Amino acid sequence: MFPLLLISCKGPVTTDISEEKNRHDSLIDSQKDLQKTTPQQEKIPNDNLVPLFYPGQLCHWIRGIYEDSKGNLWFGTNHYGVMRYNGRILQYFTEKEGFGGNRVSGIAEDDEGNLWFGTTGGLTKFNGESFEIYSEKEGLLDNWISTMTLDSKGQIWVGTMDGLNIFDGSSFETLAIPKPQIEKPEPILSHNRITSILEDKNGIMWIGTDGYGICKYDGQEFTHITTENGLADNNIAQIWQDSQGDVWVGTMFGGVSHFTNDAVTNYHAVGIIKLVEAVGFYEDRAGNIWFAVEGDCIYRFDGKNFVNYNEDD
Repeated sequence: MFPLLLISCKGPVTTDISEEKNRHDSLIDSQKDLQKTTPQQEKIPNDNLVPLFYPGQLCHWIRGIYEDSKGNLWFGTNHYGVMRYNGRILQYFTEKEGFGGNRVSGIAEDDEGNLWFGTTGGLTKFNGESFEIYSEKEGLLDNWISTMTLDSKGQIWVGTMDGLNIFDGSSFETLAIPKPQIEKPEPILSHNRITSILEDKNGIMWIGTDGYGICKYDGQEFTHITTENGLADNNIAQIWQDSQGDVWVGTMFGGVSHFTNDAVTNYHAVGIIKLVEAVGFYEDRAGNIWFAVEGDCIYRFDGKNFVNYNEDD
């Protein structure tokens, strides 16, 4: 039983989940066959473009998966809030239960065990018992969070549709990101949108933008990386670092850029990756790099060669 904390103009309001009759009013027990059990579809609005559920799926679009320190798996969705799976029970949390927003763009856990979620309704904190929402009223630039990350100092970097905030747990600081000189920037959603944030092994922040490439920040100075100095595309989808310290950049229209020390390789240029969105980077135990490419399924890179796995496989 989890009480939920809702933020309102009259102060915090606590709601008990057991008393909340919501569209996900049933819990899914994993002892049943999850491949045959899906949430009650008639109580969840279907997407106009994509079917909500396919057989065996929890939701048609999972934006991210995170395992917390207790071993719970959290699934951030594109329309239906967040799901928590504890190894036995699958539970949904949405705006109706006090969750910040139904589109989840990031999940992180701080040193005190609090979970943080970037959503379309602000920054949501979960302390294990209740949700607390931090929004524009508390100084967030925009409630629509597009990306977030927890840095080595315990600060939360929050990328929004209108710029970048740094949150210390109590207040938001705005970090103004300078724009490089680009003749014809072509943002997809907003000139100020921050799309991805990475702290590399040297403590440098890599900040992805919507049409203005990457901005690196060392705490004092900004350095720009754009198509003018080697980047595959100025519209950034994801920035990720592997165990060797190489930085991989998935772009929206230019495939993948691979940064090794001071060198960059654009794999679309050698005819490997299509000029479409690349995201979902992951390194397996053998050191292979995996990522997804829109409309072209997944790729595996073993350090020398790429293998494409698609529907035929």
